[in-house]
Amino acid sequence: MKKSVWLGILFVAMVVGFVVYSTVNTGRNRIRCEVCITFRGNQACRTASASTRELALRTATENACALISSGVTDSNQCHNTPPDSVRWP
Repeated sequence: MKKSVWLGILFVAMVVGFVVYSTVNTGRNRIRCEVCITFRGNQACRTASASTRELALRTATENACALISSGVTDSNQCHNTPPDSVRWP
């Protein structure tokens, strides 16, 4: 086989290995956060989990804002809006 085929196979194997490794480690040391946010009269609550409190809070906020904002400007404004509530279940 050509060298490029072997490199392609190696690359795919590395990607699959990373995905498996990431999946196995998702249950360890995860911090959950629920954020409720109101933006322009619409409210959304979303839960996220991550390895740090800051990342969990940011991810939950981004997920909630994705439902109630549209476009880049709206999305940025929503992300800068203080949440109505933050819960750490």
